[in-house]
Amino acid sequence: MLIFDFCVIGAGIVGLSTALNLLRQRPGASILILEKEPRIAQHQTGHNSGVIHSGIYYTPGSLKADLCRRGAQATKEFCAEHDIPVRTQGKLLVATTEQDLQRLADLEERSKINNIEAERLSAAELQELEPQVAGLGALLVPATGSVDYGRVSEAMRGEIEQAGGLVRLGVQVDGIFESLSEVTISSGDERWTARQLVVCGGLQADRLARLAGLASAARIVPFRGEYFRLPDHRRTIVSHLIYPVPDPALPFLGVHLTPMVDGTVTLGPNAVLGLSREGYRKGALSVADIRDILGFAGFWRVARKHARTGVVEVRNSLFRRGYLAACRRYCPSLELSDLLPYEAGIRAQAVLPDGTLVHDFVFEQTDRMLHVLNAPSPAATSALPIGEMIADRCLALRR
Repeated sequence: MLIFDFCVIGAGIVGLSTALNLLRQRPGASILILEKEPRIAQHQTGHNSGVIHSGIYYTPGSLKADLCRRGAQATKEFCAEHDIPVRTQGKLLVATTEQDLQRLADLEERSKINNIEAERLSAAELQELEPQVAGLGALLVPATGSVDYGRVSEAMRGEIEQAGGLVRLGVQVDGIFESLSEVTISSGDERWTARQLVVCGGLQADRLARLAGLASAARIVPFRGEYFRLPDHRRTIVSHLIYPVPDPALPFLGVHLTPMVDGTVTLGPNAVLGLSREGYRKGALSVADIRDILGFAGFWRVARKHARTGVVEVRNSLFRRGYLAACRRYCPSLELSDLLPYEAGIRAQAVLPDGTLVHDFVFEQTDRMLHVLNAPSPAATSALPIGEMIADRCLALRR
């Protein structure tokens, strides 16, 4: 029976980057990628906003700041090599309150430490640059851009297969068994054996870890990000990505305007509890997923801590006028008729039993398995150096 050197479960952008980096570091190695969907990059990778982030938000010297900065550059270089369009339109962080202005000053200082180009704009300069945007001031981050991460993922897959890697789609893993010398992975009547296993399961990461016999404290709680898009005749309303100034007390960035690489302009996302880990249609629910959420003490602690914010997010999900009001803070010309339906995304948020929202990497490993239980946002931007880091960890396991 063929024994692969490596098996990677999950063909999102992090799993594909991991496989690509394993092949770059071990040319000629045999590698198998298993994906339960009929196509690659069908979940978080294929449902994000497509933004190439700069890393301006992250603590100077932190792993997230370093990975994001390196990832943004690596993504642009990879796209250039594969003729994938990148649109570098820049981001404006718009202050609408005096408190926002103070936070802008903190972000400006952080940008200098993180070596990220950023320019402070007055209200008049903001108005001149973006006539439809209102604010007391802004911070311009020119390097922020947009890309189609689905195309990036397809290019990664092409490199992997060209190097001899095997990608199997439509494979629902139902068993993971580790011995002293290898790991056996099963799906129905099929079996594969590998010397080392890496699991990049995204929304199913905690369940795959339990399937492998690991008892991680972290659990995945899905948060649904709902978007709208502007009608075609309103696409020119902004030329930059328009973001509110983030509140450090809240885990998400807030509703923003995003001109995407194909010209579409989206508004969003909000952040509401997802009642189905992979249900993108509004109203989608899964009894198994709801049972997991309600039976997890960490969820109830998160709910209590962020109850007021949660009520606002749910209200905005149910009533478009609330959502519109959030957008009008910095783009007052928007009308209710401008909010057209757009597909939602679901974020795999790792949560600890004490209610802590995990914003860093979580790994569980044994002698022959490495499970990535949390790859924090912006994982798509940082995918190439994240894959390198995971590959390094995998290669450090016992051979």
